[in-house]
Amino acid sequence: MTMITTMTNTLTNYLGYEFVQNALMAGTLSAILGAIVGYFVIIRNAGFAAHALSHIGFAGAAGAAILGLSSLEGMLLLTVGSGLFMGAAGDKVHRNDLAIGMVLSMSLGLGTLFLSLYSSFAGQAKAILFGNIFGVSGGQIGEMVILSLLSLAALAIFSRRLLFASTQPRLAEARGLSLPGLSMAFMAVLAVSVTLASQIVGILLVFTLVIAPAGIALRLCRSFWRGISISVALGVAAVWIGILLDCITGYPATFWITALFFILYILVEVYVRFFTRSDH
Repeated sequence: MTMITTMTNTLTNYLGYEFVQNALMAGTLSAILGAIVGYFVIIRNAGFAAHALSHIGFAGAAGAAILGLSSLEGMLLLTVGSGLFMGAAGDKVHRNDLAIGMVLSMSLGLGTLFLSLYSSFAGQAKAILFGNIFGVSGGQIGEMVILSLLSLAALAIFSRRLLFASTQPRLAEARGLSLPGLSMAFMAVLAVSVTLASQIVGILLVFTLVIAPAGIALRLCRSFWRGISISVALGVAAVWIGILLDCITGYPATFWITALFFILYILVEVYVRFFTRSDH
């Protein structure tokens, strides 16, 4: 009981700090948007795009320092621009692994160059790569709220058409839907989601919030709304638990979030493979 009381008192004290409150708000926003966008990423088989955009974002975040912008603004400008290009290129980019690899390599190279040109920014490289959940400011929270609301509003407008185009692309095109237009719109929203997720878990671990919740949800059910709900619930819960465990243990929230999703993924895989029917 003494240990539980101590932990409870520690959490209560930490929850009174503004930087912890900011972390919880930023984490919640990133988790919700990432979980919803990630659902479409998986059904569209566009996991490479999130990976590519996160690496491109590294160059944007590093380059922003030279221009006097925040890392969030720099990442947003470069990832949204790149996302629109990917969406317009469509399958031409999807099928060209060499082009993707070269873009990823060049982005990391540019990021390294920008860091060397602005040496005082080099200390923030770790935060860019691995995230700094407790470093989110009140101003960034405001930006994240606006970006999240705009992205969710856009998804609400074209989500039904996007789902149709993702599952039945030929039929959707035959009925007059603009596949390139939908792809560009989705890639722009994905770019925003990747940018926000990077503020929490870093560029190298962006898959954690954009892919993991939706991937686990899709293993458990095929219903669209139920899958979205499970994905969001898992994302928000993991982020909150990870942040609170960071407060208690001192180990990074990013570690706890990724560890929670990994353990949950293993448990779900065991359940699906051995305790459900083969036609699940």
